[in-house]
Amino acid sequence: MAMDRRTAVKALGIGSLGLGSLRFTSAPKARGAAITVQGESAVRTNIPTARDRRASGGGLLALATPQPPPEQGWYATYEVEVPAEGPYRLTAVATVPVEQPHIEEIGCYFKLGVGDGPLVPVARSQPYWYESVPAWGDLSELALGVLELERGRNTITFVADKPTVLSDSTGYRFLLDRFTLTPVARVAPLGIHLGDPTHNLGTYRGDEPRLPQLTLVLETRTQRPRTLPFTVTDYFGNEVARGQATVPAGQAQTSIALPRLRQLPPGHYRVTAAGVTGCFARLPERRPVTGPGNRFGVNTYVFSLVPPSRLDAFAAAMKDMGAGHVRDGMAWPAAEPSRGTYDTRLYDNVRRAFHRHGIATLDVLTTAPERAMTEASLPLAADLRDAYRYAAHLAAAPPDAIQLSNEPDVDTTSSTGDQHAAFVKAAALGIADAGPSTTVTVLPGIADAGSHFQTLMLQNDVARYADAWGFHGYPDPTDQDEPEVPESADVQRELRRLYGASRLPMWMTECGVFLDARPGSDLTPAQQAVQARYLVRATVRSLAAGTGKQFWFGAPPIHDEGVYFGLLSREFQPWPAYSAHAALTSLLGEARFVERLSDMCYVFAAGAGRRVTVVWGPAAEVSEVEVPMVSGGTAEVYDIMGRRVGTVGPEGRVKVSEDPVYVVQEGARGALPEPPLTATPPPANCQSPSTSCSASGSTSPTPRRTRPTATPNRPSATGCPPRPG
Repeated sequence: MAMDRRTAVKALGIGSLGLGSLRFTSAPKARGAAITVQGESAVRTNIPTARDRRASGGGLLALATPQPPPEQGWYATYEVEVPAEGPYRLTAVATVPVEQPHIEEIGCYFKLGVGDGPLVPVARSQPYWYESVPAWGDLSELALGVLELERGRNTITFVADKPTVLSDSTGYRFLLDRFTLTPVARVAPLGIHLGDPTHNLGTYRGDEPRLPQLTLVLETRTQRPRTLPFTVTDYFGNEVARGQATVPAGQAQTSIALPRLRQLPPGHYRVTAAGVTGCFARLPERRPVTGPGNRFGVNTYVFSLVPPSRLDAFAAAMKDMGAGHVRDGMAWPAAEPSRGTYDTRLYDNVRRAFHRHGIATLDVLTTAPERAMTEASLPLAADLRDAYRYAAHLAAAPPDAIQLSNEPDVDTTSSTGDQHAAFVKAAALGIADAGPSTTVTVLPGIADAGSHFQTLMLQNDVARYADAWGFHGYPDPTDQDEPEVPESADVQRELRRLYGASRLPMWMTECGVFLDARPGSDLTPAQQAVQARYLVRATVRSLAAGTGKQFWFGAPPIHDEGVYFGLLSREFQPWPAYSAHAALTSLLGEARFVERLSDMCYVFAAGAGRRVTVVWGPAAEVSEVEVPMVSGGTAEVYDIMGRRVGTVGPEGRVKVSEDPVYVVQEGARGALPEPPLTATPPPANCQSPSTSCSASGSTSPTPRRTRPTATPNRPSATGCPPRPG
């Protein structure tokens, strides 16, 4: 049955504006002139305008306010006369909601509506916004997709109703110089996705009562039925399904039940039709460990990388792939817009969103407000009481964990390691003095292990002020083929011993790989495989070196100066590294390191008597290695995607390649170490500070951390801690 116009507009809006499309295609322009509308010419609006000689019409729509909007949001409605019914490509010169090299201040995410149709969030990923061409000032040239318009008068409405984190405040900012509508030819393939992208990023586990359907989207409604043959391939390039989908006349998309979806093994899958590719992930049947025992986390930086309309689906996807923690936070200048006045409501909402999915948060202390710094203190507050009070305010929430700064040894700084040590002590004392808490205080995320900066900081006795030892680890950025995993964790373990801090669990709060990507394109399948392999190898080696928690950088789509880091595509669809992470967390479980058999073979206790050996071989080789079995018997072998691929007998011979495999032996309890007692804190949504929460709602005793007392080397936090030396 053909859709009515409103339904068609809604479907097109979702596909074209970033909720579920794979990419924007270049369709040939139809006959007809482009129509340009000036931003200051709205027929109905509650947003002020401003004059600017750089604007195309001498003025622009200029929203910049801390004030919350009325019920309908901050809006501007425009009337546009078009000569013919059909699809029109929408471009605009406006602010973007992410950082770009050429801008000083970002704008809000916004919504678009046509006529009396629904308002649709423009929920594109960071790479799209980041790669937008600079226009003037803080404005960029934005490609916003395709709208279906009627002949004659149409109304187009822009709405900003979600606040954003600005440089020194939270508020609403949306500048619009002009927008242009250009007629385009019909029927260009746009995207492929599994399920509803507003609620699911294309993942499923296989035990759901109703499995998601495959949806193929065109750029516009088709005038005649359009049949699209498609194929489905797995991570290894094997075809696992094929078929065809027909988009009926008058519609822009179609959904079908994918043959054999329930029978597909865990892993990453690509769907290709008419030159367009979409991705989805089949999750392992065994669910990862939840609660304090989970060892895995990801960097998210929601305000920079995740549109508000995608946050809940994103959090669910992180939980599904086994992330028990996210590393995030809010800019200090925005959280404390004036000295002693705090506004963290925006981030509190983000924290609650992750907690709803059973994910704990690690908040990061960022650069101090400009008013609190001097040239000599940059990026620290000159008065350490500012750091003390701000940290105390954050800890009162309380968050699950706070990291006391991010890569101070490589960021632009006028301070030295001893100055940073004083800052760390002041913030740590603020957290402690906020009251009895289970918040974990994590040392700064050091980029260069053993650097002069870190050494000087450690010599000032900062380790006694923390509950966890923070650091980062990345490979050589120039190594693009099969990057070598750095020895960051080994070096940090030795530093921890040298400075008498072996009691502190090590947290690698950033781990990732630099992969070059061309603007406007995703990583190639070969690069995606490199990312997946590196994620497994780096995580395994870090855990084997003693790391207590491992945070990948990063989870959302992120493209920065030619480098792509995310586990998700530009369309928020799961890449092979996402599935590799899901397999890793499913199979390693508690991930208690047992022994290292070689540089490419590591043994773990996964819990419940399971012994898991992770093993791989040299690049571009397939070989056979011996994996020792415990107490005889057999073991099951799983590939990098979590798919069961065979068994191993008592002799323990396993074929390996550059893709890691897992050898899982059940019933090996007597040969494995007992799990250590843990004082890892509960998620902040626990009702009692004396119990720790798991995602399932069960609780177990956890010791409470008491307020530290002052010592000659640990001054009272009631005043300003003096600088060392």
